[in-house]
Formats: sequence, C-alpha cells, structure tokens
Amino acid sequence: MTAPVLRPDPAAIRQAAAILKEGGLVAMPTETVYGLAADAANADAVARLYAAKGRPSFNPLIAHCASADIAFGQGDFSAQARHLAAAFWPGPLTFVVEAIEATTVCPLARAGLDTLALRVPAHPGARALLEAFGGPLVAPSANPSGRISPTRAEHVAADMGDKLDLILDGGPCTQGIESTVIDARGGHPVVLRPGSVSPADIAAHWPGVISGKDDQTAPSSPGQLLRHYAPQARLRLDVIAPEPGEAYLGFGPGKATLNLSPDSDLAEAAANLFAMLRELDTGHERIAVAPIPREDLGAAINDRLARAAKQD
Repeated sequence: MTAPVLRPDPAAIRQAAAILKEGGLVAMPTETVYGLAADAANADAVARLYAAKGRPSFNPLIAHCASADIAFGQGDFSAQARHLAAAFWPGPLTFVVEAIEATTVCPLARAGLDTLALRVPAHPGARALLEAFGGPLVAPSANPSGRISPTRAEHVAADMGDKLDLILDGGPCTQGIESTVIDARGGHPVVLRPGSVSPADIAAHWPGVISGKDDQTAPSSPGQLLRHYAPQARLRLDVIAPEPGEAYLGFGPGKATLNLSPDSDLAEAAANLFAMLRELDTGHERIAVAPIPREDLGAAINDRLARAAKQD
C-alpha cells in the first residue's frame, strides 16, 4: 500500500511526529531535496531506513535539528564552526564534527564513526516536524540509494511509497540539490560535498577552505560515493550537440528536449536538475547534457552530474 500524502498542516505534523516516535518512516520536505526521516536515536528505525533505501550501512546519515542549540548539544563545534553556523543556519549547510558523549544520534546512524553530520534545515515543513518531534531526525534523500534525488512529493511516492508510513507534501524543493557538507573539526573547513553554499560563501566567514576527497570505503559524510544521483539512462556530459536518439538536457539559449534554465540561471538549473533528469529518464535510454559553468553553484551541479554519469 502506498503511504498517504498530506500537506504539512498542524494535524499532519502531529501525525508524522507520532509515527516517528513509534519508529516509523516519514518523507519530509526540505529546501534541498525530500528527506526520508527517522528517529536518529532509534537504531531499529534507522535500520529500517537503511533497508528501505537499500543504502550501505557504512554510509553515515545527516541528523537534522530544529535549532543550532540542539545541534550544539549533539556535537563538538569550535568557535569558528559556531560562527559559520550562525551565518548559514537554518539553511543548506551540514557540519561534520566530533560526536560528544551526550549525543542521542545512535551509532548506526553515524556508521560507527566518532563523528556525526548535523544540519538545521530552513523549510517550514521540516522545521515544524522537527519541533513537534523534539529531537534529531536522520533524513537522507527519500529515494532508493544511488538513484535520482526527489524534489517533489510525487517523486517520493513513485520511488518509495510502499516503504513509508507517511509523505508530507511541502511543494517543490526550492534549492533542488543536497546541502553543502564540510568537515569542521580542524582549523580550516574542508568541503566534503559541494552544494548551494559555495566555498567563497564559507570563506567569507571562515577563511582557508579546503576541498576534500571522496572515500568509497568509509565515507565521513553522505554524498562521497562515486556513483550517486543516477538515472537508469546513460548520461553524456558537456555535450554541445546531441547524437541521434539522445534526449538533450540543455542550459542557456538553444533547442533542447528539456532546458535547465534558458536564461543561464544556475539557481534555476539546480532547482530543476533532479526533476528534469527524472522526466528524461522515462522513455529515454541515453541523455546528453549541455555544458554548465563550473563556478559558484555550477560546481555543485557538475558534481551531481559527474556522479550520475559514473558507470558501475
């Protein structure tokens, strides 16, 4: 049976919080993508989440909190990290920090690591649910592991509706790609996954940003696996003109099957990326993607496309 889909009004939020407290799974909207939420303290619920996604248990989860103070009560944030959090929370920036002894995020959610990833989302539906629940919720993207992330409730229902207890429909995600993730444990922030908060944005508040490396065997954060966000169709990137039989995902002026942004707006392209990949993945075996600038938000878009195009 497919999970019910409800708008996140007060009654639905109370229902969702009750489901989560009983160890259930709820899809919640965020400003980045839809998240598959479970009680971060409940190992049984987290195990059910991993099984529902088909996600390897060595891949840690992000714990979402209702406020910075709650996040600071879970992990060890330096003064620089707190300063950065004050600039970007609530919002699409995740911090990897050392877990403190009092953390309620269970070891399974942390993939057995001494670190944990924490974020305070900005979406009002997510914030209402977190406040009603009263503790951290792990919430990876609400899709089968490695596949295209969902940016609308109907994506979640199509991919995982029979594995969830409730889907909260908060409308299309405004950002469209997952949060920026930084390792905030040292003297300089290390970008583990690019997102809409750019290295330049971070450096304005905490100088000395470093680019991290992917880890395929023991990732320290989500989003480090080489093949991720992938459609069934084969992707070919940086294509000026598609070959016969290819759907063309365009960017900027010009003819295309679908266009991420005819006006060459990177924010619009990011918001459209996963939804348009999903649409083209239906009925096409090959997808060609136009070149997209790599500066600013374009770096995050190209990161997602590179992982989606990686062959098994």
